Amino acid sequence: MQQQELYDTTMDHMMNPRNYGKLEKADGQGIGKNPQNGEMVIVYLKIEDGRVADIRFQARACMTTIIAGSIFTETIKGATIEEARELTDLMLEKLESMPPEEAACSEMVAEAFLAALEHYEARRSDPEAPVPTHMITKSCATEEKEREDG
Repeated sequence: MQQQELYDTTMDHMMNPRNYGKLEKADGQGIGKNPQNGEMVIVYLKIEDGRVADIRFQARACMTTIIAGSIFTETIKGATIEEARELTDLMLEKLESMPPEEAACSEMVAEAFLAALEHYEARRSDPEAPVPTHMITKSCATEEKEREDG
């Protein structure tokens, strides 16, 4: 993807986030949370015939998280559960090579998705299973920002 195309795609997702909002009667939902600043993402899943038939998200977080959620949900929608897991694992693996402050937002979205899958699977045997929360391991606060704030 060329630089201009990447910029245009990012801006489009920022101005018109896809799949944002609550999904009523979700089959699974999960939370990805940043324990350092309280930011969080909730992912809602509708699973049909082993595929992600619908996916939505809500976020109390920065615009980068909204963009990541929009792109991620567009990518996952329609995938089989196994394909979605593989894409998520690949994304988390790629985030390892990024600076933590740049990776944190995308990690929060991915962890919320994994928590939603966990919830979906738990609800198959226990309809009252609690919604899981996965904490992220990256920090979106740089040392310089921490010094400024502290």
